Parts: sequence; C-alpha cells; structure tokens
Amino acid sequence: MAAGKDNSEIVKAQIDKRDYRRIVLGNSLQALLISDPDTDKCAASMSVGVGYFSDPAGLEGLAHFLEHMLFYASEKYPVEDSYSKYITEHGGSTNAFTSSENTNYFFDVNTDGFEEALDRFAQFFTKPLMSADATMREIKAVDSENQKNLLSDGWRMNQLQKHLTAEDHPYHKFSTGNWDTLEVRPKTKGIDTRSELIKFHEENYSANLMHLVVYTNESLDKIQNLVEEKFKDIRNTNRDYFRTSSQPCKSDHLQIVVRTVPIKQGHKLRIVWPVTPEILHYMEGPSRYLAHLIGHEGEGSLYYILKKLGWATSLSAGESDLSLDFSFFKVVIDLTDAGHEHMQDIVGLLFKYIKLLQQSGVCEWIFEELSAVCETKFHYQDKIPPSDYVVNIASNMQYYPPKDWLVGSSLPSKFSPSVIQMVLDQLSPNNVRIFWESKSFEGHTDKVEPWYGTAYSIEKITASTIQGWVLSAPNENVHLPAPNKFIPTDLSLKIAPEKQVKFPVLLSRSSYSALWYKPDTLFSTPKAYVKINFNCPYAGNSPEAEILTHIFTQLLMDYLNDNAYYAQVAGLYYSISHTDAGFQVNLLGYNHKLRVLLETIVDEIATFRVKTDSPSYFAHRFGHQGNGDQGIPEFQVPTTLSAGYVLLFFDTTGSNLALGRTARSTSCSSS
Repeated sequence: MAAGKDNSEIVKAQIDKRDYRRIVLGNSLQALLISDPDTDKCAASMSVGVGYFSDPAGLEGLAHFLEHMLFYASEKYPVEDSYSKYITEHGGSTNAFTSSENTNYFFDVNTDGFEEALDRFAQFFTKPLMSADATMREIKAVDSENQKNLLSDGWRMNQLQKHLTAEDHPYHKFSTGNWDTLEVRPKTKGIDTRSELIKFHEENYSANLMHLVVYTNESLDKIQNLVEEKFKDIRNTNRDYFRTSSQPCKSDHLQIVVRTVPIKQGHKLRIVWPVTPEILHYMEGPSRYLAHLIGHEGEGSLYYILKKLGWATSLSAGESDLSLDFSFFKVVIDLTDAGHEHMQDIVGLLFKYIKLLQQSGVCEWIFEELSAVCETKFHYQDKIPPSDYVVNIASNMQYYPPKDWLVGSSLPSKFSPSVIQMVLDQLSPNNVRIFWESKSFEGHTDKVEPWYGTAYSIEKITASTIQGWVLSAPNENVHLPAPNKFIPTDLSLKIAPEKQVKFPVLLSRSSYSALWYKPDTLFSTPKAYVKINFNCPYAGNSPEAEILTHIFTQLLMDYLNDNAYYAQVAGLYYSISHTDAGFQVNLLGYNHKLRVLLETIVDEIATFRVKTDSPSYFAHRFGHQGNGDQGIPEFQVPTTLSAGYVLLFFDTTGSNLALGRTARSTSCSSS
C-alpha cells in the first residue's frame, strides 16, 4: 500500500528555509521528511512509543535492554556492530535512549553515506537479529551503564523520588536494569531473558507506534521514495499506547521531608508537587508561566532574596517527568552552608512567593510578555545539529498534532487564567514533597533506596507546619517582576550594503579606543554581536593580579545579574571573562534592544564596587570552605582597568547601534 501524503501546513520558523512533508506509510508508520540543500550532514530518528513503563514485572530494564540489542545486527546485515562501524567510517555518530513512554534511536552521517546508513537503520525495526551470542554481552553493557549511574546524584535522586511513590504505579519502576534484574533474578525463577526479550519486541514494537524523522539534502520526493522503500515492511500489529489512569503519589507520599545523603559535597533542596501535565494544555502553558515567575532572578524574586541573604547560589523551576497522565513541578535550589541551616525559612519564602502569585492573580501582561519572548525565540532560532533536530521532532510526534511537531509546547499563545490557576492551586502545602540533600545527614538516616543504595529518612509534615515556616521566614519584600524593557519589538532587517563587506571596517579611532563594524548578510536574522576588550595594564603583571582580575570578572557577572537577567529572558546574552590583557565583555542577541543592554553593562562597570555583606554566599561561590562567618579574604582589584576599550561589532541588521558612545573612562576598585 502506498504512503499517504499530508500537505497540511506545519508551523515552522519564519527564517526556516527547509522543506517539510508528512507522510503515512501503508503500515501506519508516520514520517516527517525534511529537505535541507545546505546541510553537510544527514540524520534520522525513530521514536517507538514503548518505554520502561511497559517493562514486565520482575524484568526491570527489559525495554532498555531491547534498545541495546536492536543495535547489534539484523538479518540483512548479520555482522555484529557493522551498523555502528559503517556510521563511524562515514563521519557520523549513533545512539539511542529509553524513557518512560518511548524509545528513540538516531544517527547522523555524511551525505554520501546516508542512503546505506538509512537502510541499515531500517533493518533494526524490520528484521532485527537479536542473536543468543549477543545477549550476555549486552546484559553486561546495560549493567556497566548502571554502574556508572550509581555515582551520579542526578540518577540517584531521580530514582529515590520514583521509589517514594505507589509500588503498583509504573513510575515506581527501576528503568535502566542491571545484571541482577536481567540475569540473576530471571535465572532463579527459570525465566529465559532472551525469550522474554523477543516476546516483548513482538508484542510492543508495532509500526503504528513509530514516528520517523529523516533529514537530508535531497528533494522531498526522493526522500519519500527512500522511506517508502526501506520502512514499508515493518510489521503493524495495531498496538495501543501505554496509558495509566492512576496517579503515582498517594497520601503517604505527600507532605513529607526526605533527608538524603548525596555523593558530592554541597546542599540542595528539591521541592516537588504532582501537577496536571502541561502537555494537555500546551497552548495555555500553565507550568511555563509559573516557572517563569518562580524561577525569575530579577529584583524582588525568590532567588534575588535568597542570594541577598547568602543562602542560595542557583534556583531553577519547571515541569519534569512529563507524561500524558501525570507530571511534577519542581523547584531546585543549590544551598550555601548558611542556606542549609535555614531550610525551613527557604521553604517558607517559597510558599510566601506562591501566596503572592495567588493574591496577584494570573496577570495577562506577564503572559503576553512570555508569549512574545517564546514566539521571537522560535521564529529566530539558530540551526542546531541535524541529529539533535530529528530527535527533538520525533519525540514531539507522539504527543502533538502534526501542525505542532516542530513547535511542541514552545509557543504558548492562549491566555487562560483558569488553566494557570488550576496548576497554581496544586502548588500547595497539602501536595508538596521536599527532598533535602546534604552530606551532613550521613549517619543520621534509617532507610536505603534499593537500586542505588541512597541513604535517606522521611519526616511527615502538615500544612500548618509549613504555614509556621511562612510566618517565621524573614520579612523580605518579594514582588512580581517589572515589565521587561529588553523584549524586542522591531525585528526587521535593514538594507544590506550592495557591496559584500569581507572584513570589519574601522569607524573611529582615538588614543584610548577603536570602533570596528561589519554587517552580516549571511544569516539574515535580526541579531547582533558585540565584543569589547578592556585593556588593563596591571591586570596580568603578577599571579595575584591574574587571580584578582578573574575574581573581579566573576563578581561583575553576579553584580549585573539582577538587571541583566531580564535581558537573558528576552534573548539577549552577555558574558564577562578574564583575558591576558584584562577582561572582555561579549554581547549577543536581538539587535533592537542590544544597545540598551550594552549601556546598562557599561554603566554598571563604571560604578561597580565589591560588596562584602554576604560572606557566606561569596565563600560558597568562590570555593572558600570557611564556616560562613569569616568573610572573604581582602583583595584589591587592579585599580587601573584601562580608560577605554576596543569594540568589534557584527550587526546583521546594518543599523547604527554601535555608533553611539564608544568609550568611557572607568576604574574598578574594591571597597
């Protein structure tokens, strides 16, 4: 049966010159074809709608093991590892991963080797060999992968969060598998792992659960012919996607504080709530809206207060472990030593900020700002490597309608206060799980997570307990962010010069500065790049001066964060780094408001003074291992950080952004 062609419009970025076509093969496999004549790499990704949630009881990691086994050989290409060898010999790479609800296989390769690579790839899903000889080797490979993960706090804490859920829920499962689950335990029960593997493959790997993305430099018609020819024989058994109607967290798993012992030094808080999956409301973006506010770093934000108190060095917020049936909203805070001693105050301040969001109501202007930022970011995004691109799209195809396969949840555009309020209401003391990590808990725990051996203990808390933490928290003025002055509204391209400019042009020179400019007519995006070199004669005249100049640049970055964070949200990025001759400021982003950011940074540099009123914060940030009350070592930043600078400006819009103030006298010293 011939493949069906879908010419319905797929939403793509305004600057995206690639061609797309959706087809559905006769076996119900859905594919997205991408033609990019300018690419020097081709890629493909197959997402199979089966993951570790489907692992049979007593065979933890079987889906992951199958992922490994498919790579080995097929009936058409029976030599083991010949696929990987072919890819490598043709300048490519290959990999795969297993998640909760899908397994993704992907590769990239040079254009001249793509057709055969795609044929080898297709045979994994058509007639995989899964030989008995390879079984034991791949079980060992899975175990080796797990051994590596045992030393990762990310894997350990993720499994602990899964462990503290309902045992009959698939989220509770051990996803990767190891020697014990795939060899020792099955053998004691008289179970043959390979037989179960083949059975699992036959029952679950069906073409109607597969989504393929193919990215090449060929025409869409040629790509379609290749895909039809090579993937049409994959078997379709009309399987249904895995779904669960229950929630992973029961009452026993909520309102808890879990103290855990990590591998690494340091302290961390993970505050977690089960919430409605945003994927069900991706146009309204409720979790994205709340993450934008709770994770904000500007003045008056939660992180701003925690940093000012010297209690935290980073904070992130957002949805994780997403599924069609459940998900979690997480706030992750890296604590200083002093912050570790104020866990209750920090949680109290978090809930104080959530209370502020409740009282303020859902703000349309904040949503409109967020929507504008997301839209600009999507439409003017830079190209990413083809292998990453196809994986991202294939992962989207299982969850979104075809028109949004490229977009996913990245374009919230429908303002719905009720949907956002619904998720905000779920961030309540009645619904919270607090995971508190620190080496200081070593020897003070009474439980061990079985798969990774993480030591932990559990304390039940109540909503009134958390309310007490809110009342006793420091009386800090948390408030919503101000309107973002950095969001661009003019994204037009200026007329490029008729004559192609190959090298930067010197616009002005003085005894203390030089200004260079080059229009960029290659990428046709409204973005600009600014580089400023501050020449500091004394910054490198001794090892001490080198170190202090480096500390100075790090303090500058921290000093600028409260204002410049707004710029980062709007797609304007900057960095300040130490160089052999002094330090360098780099700016990159949308041309329209880049000058505003440039002037803000130069003004802040000119008035910068080192603050020593948060010693525990700086001690943590710069590696001082004191007890938090010793301050930071006195230092003198070189007082002559040059009177001027050299500026190199690459402007894709051809505007006169760089023709304003070109130099400023400045000296930087410690207080």
